[in-house]
Amino acid sequence: MSLVAQDITYALSEAVDPNTGKSYVAGKAVKNIRIEGSDVAFDIELGYPANSQIDLIRRQVIAAVKALPGVGNVSVNVYSKILAHAVQLGVKLLPGVKNVIAVASGKGGVGKSTTAVNLALALAQEGATVGILDADIYGPSQPQMLGLAGKQPESSDGESMEPLVAYGVQAMSIGFLVDVETPMIWRGPMVVQALDQMLNQTRWHDLDYLIVDMPPGTGDTQLSLAQKVPLTGVVIVTTPQDIALIDARKGLKMFEKVNVPILGLVENMSIHICSSCGHAEHVFGEGGGEKMCADYAVEFLGALPLEMSIRQLADGGQPTVVGAPDSQAATIYRTIARRIAVKVAEKAKDMSSKFPNIVVQNA
Repeated sequence: MSLVAQDITYALSEAVDPNTGKSYVAGKAVKNIRIEGSDVAFDIELGYPANSQIDLIRRQVIAAVKALPGVGNVSVNVYSKILAHAVQLGVKLLPGVKNVIAVASGKGGVGKSTTAVNLALALAQEGATVGILDADIYGPSQPQMLGLAGKQPESSDGESMEPLVAYGVQAMSIGFLVDVETPMIWRGPMVVQALDQMLNQTRWHDLDYLIVDMPPGTGDTQLSLAQKVPLTGVVIVTTPQDIALIDARKGLKMFEKVNVPILGLVENMSIHICSSCGHAEHVFGEGGGEKMCADYAVEFLGALPLEMSIRQLADGGQPTVVGAPDSQAATIYRTIARRIAVKVAEKAKDMSSKFPNIVVQNA
């Protein structure tokens, strides 16, 4: 009996993508099936960056198809194709940016900026083109974390700015534009205007994802950003501590009210392992992030330990994902980043470019 495309489709409907939990057929990842005699070739198109997963997925789908009787050689091309996805109604996408992901917290001191930079670097390592906007005007930390402190962006036309680049990630921050010791004594409208300029006057270069390191809190600045920036989704960062969770809940509700999807929650400082004796201790409480996710039906993306090295590497301009790529913390960051990318890929695609312009003319 000769092979037909339906046989290949059936075999791949039994193979489940470990990152999405769906079969490759249900996820519409199977493309361009070719059959020549007993030899089979096809493509697997992933909607998320997955450099570290490609070999695993290739072996998985080859094994699934080879289980069919009469199959000879199997050739598979696995690649990622990241698309722009829908944002808030009435907000336009940024030129050169497909998806904007906010990383937010209800209060400061929970590791939001460290999380944002490590997620950006992890997505870049997985093969995406990534940028990061440091939207914390009063306390910009990305220049230090990315090893770019003291550097300034260039402008070829006096109106737009070229982002600085570190570890393959494009970056913009108020910290590049003012002296590190200059306090930003600005009221809310000035802050919003400055952020709008950095966002729209930076020449972002074909970004799959722009990570926005949001200022902490739920005040006027955060609300204005949530309403004006074309957000694909938001990641909430907290610690297990009750005080932090109270504010994290407020942040989550703010984004819900302006119709920004919650991609999930990251819990920092979840557990401390003593470097001397190995004793594990939940310094800031236990299970708080997971309970909050259960209360609001959002995904618990992962938990990071309370580790000195995470802080030291960020302070030294080499965040964990690049400074200690083989560490457990780096693996957790990459897993969370991949899960965020999968959540984005499952959202509705942006169709604004498909709609024709309607021009009314006098007959």
